[in-house]
Amino acid sequence: MRDVGEDAVIRALLRVLGRAPGGTTGPGDDCAVVPLPDSPWEWHLTSDPVVEGIHFLADTPPRAIGHKAVGRVLSDLAAMGSEPQWLLIDVTAPPDYPVRALQDIYRGASRLAKRCGATIMGGDVGKAEQLSLHVFGIGQAPVNQGILRRGARAGDFIFVSGRLGGSLLGRHLKFIPRVAEGQWLRTCGGVTAMMDISDGLATDLPRLLALNGLGAELEAASIPIHPDARRMEDTHSDLYHALTDGEDFELLFTVSPRHREQLESDWKATFKLPCRCIGRITGQAQQFLIQYPDGRQEQWTAAGFQHFVSGEPEREHFK
Repeated sequence: MRDVGEDAVIRALLRVLGRAPGGTTGPGDDCAVVPLPDSPWEWHLTSDPVVEGIHFLADTPPRAIGHKAVGRVLSDLAAMGSEPQWLLIDVTAPPDYPVRALQDIYRGASRLAKRCGATIMGGDVGKAEQLSLHVFGIGQAPVNQGILRRGARAGDFIFVSGRLGGSLLGRHLKFIPRVAEGQWLRTCGGVTAMMDISDGLATDLPRLLALNGLGAELEAASIPIHPDARRMEDTHSDLYHALTDGEDFELLFTVSPRHREQLESDWKATFKLPCRCIGRITGQAQQFLIQYPDGRQEQWTAAGFQHFVSGEPEREHFK
């Protein structure tokens, strides 16, 4: 798996699974979508692991571990415009892991779940060499109203919520999933595709575009950079961090041209959280361009995080 990376591994597994049964949306989106017989609602199903040494360090406060584990799943539901309902948590831990610490993990998880309208219904506990949590979540939305990654069209505008970059300085443990914002976007009209930013804009946007056979042109000056990106102590630029760091858990979505102005106006009237248009969808498949304030335009070659790939991905620009 280290030779091909996360995306190729997923594609290989999809060939084994085949297509989802009629009426459902299977693997390939933030959530699977399952219609309920004789019901105006559909279910959104998702799961996510957090593993010691990958998603958190051994000295991370237990409540922050629980917060992050549940938050990642809630962020997937937010990206569908879903209403979170139920969660299950499977925990694996060494035999000497303190019960009190495990209780604190669940306290952190329960607090965020409750804030976002979800209930932890149970799960399981097993023995392992290191601590990990595997969370399964179910949300709901009216039938055919969940926002998928598919649906973007050439000419649509690209938006992101919040600010990006520098999450490793602490935000990756205490982010708030954009559940309310996702539900609002589902109902406001004009949103054609959506996902959350978990592996970095430079990785996640190409995933969204590949599903639609499209490309993108981004404005470097419009990409919202978090102050933490400017505090990273390395040789990379703040723009580089905003594009590649990942674990921002903001919403990335596309909007039809005729809805852009109204959406921007209504968002400002509804939320304190900033929301920024960063570029536009093009019909040039696999061509991702970035425009700089000085007029330079470059092919986008940066990449964010992928599991299994050893070392940092090649990043030609934004240094």
